[in-house]
Amino acid sequence: MRLGVLDVGSNTVHLLVVDAHRGAHPWPAHSEKAVLRLAEQIGPDGALREVGADALVTAVDAARVAATELEVDELIAFATSAVRDATNAADVLARVRDSTGVRLEVLSGADEARMTFLAVRRWFGWSAGRLLVLDIGGGSLEIAAGIDEDPDIAVSLPLGAGRLTRDRLGVDPESTAPPTPETVEELRQYVDAHLDPVVERMTEVGWERPVATSKTFRTLARLAGAAPSGAGLWARRRLTRSGLRQVLGFIRHIPPAQLVELEGVSAGRAHQLLAGAVVAESVMRRLGVDSLDVCPWALREGVILSRLDRLAPV
Repeated sequence: MRLGVLDVGSNTVHLLVVDAHRGAHPWPAHSEKAVLRLAEQIGPDGALREVGADALVTAVDAARVAATELEVDELIAFATSAVRDATNAADVLARVRDSTGVRLEVLSGADEARMTFLAVRRWFGWSAGRLLVLDIGGGSLEIAAGIDEDPDIAVSLPLGAGRLTRDRLGVDPESTAPPTPETVEELRQYVDAHLDPVVERMTEVGWERPVATSKTFRTLARLAGAAPSGAGLWARRRLTRSGLRQVLGFIRHIPPAQLVELEGVSAGRAHQLLAGAVVAESVMRRLGVDSLDVCPWALREGVILSRLDRLAPV
């Protein structure tokens, strides 16, 4: 079947179309995305601003049109933390539905973590043993661990790179000066405080193979020397804590407007890189992780695999 997944995330609205059936590798047939940075469009009242809602409706409608032209058999549409946490989420979802005909399902943070964990488990297989999976999104940080396809523990924390860039660093894509050392240190302390309740729980569950997924971790790994995207999906990529510290040590002195000049850093997320690096360093340090394998599959693939599992065998 041809399956479409529309992921309304905190940074992008991403349509992924795959050809697959139950038990088979889902092969991508089409991918397109619009960079909206919804996590940065939340106002002081916690509501998604009108300009953000307008852009969301336009992006969802464009994805719907593309899915129709590509003859998708089923379109699964979901939204994550930016929409989930907005105080006007119900109104935004209703507007999207009325304007485009697309019903967005809002995933909980725990469900995000579980779906991402499923994708990582399928990618690495049972030989990976007990997994720890870290995923830094635009609005939240997901952490999951366990031995099965469903994790023993799955948590979501409000530590997304976009959210922290907006609320804690106070920078935008055009900023010509980096945040002060005091601001970065305050961010680190804020992240550590949010991790406090989680560290002991995760340590009790334990893991044998720590894994990272998401654009933020892939970018940090690339800056630390991992293979570029051109090396292909199957190239092994790792991020060490020592490499991450080196990356954090130099990007904290670079103005956000200039981070995009670094190889592997996308224009839409460059200004969020510092916040993402602070979160990555904190969680690796607090959990005692020295090295992470980087998995190319994440939430979208987890949603696809979960849906395929419910199909009748061919």
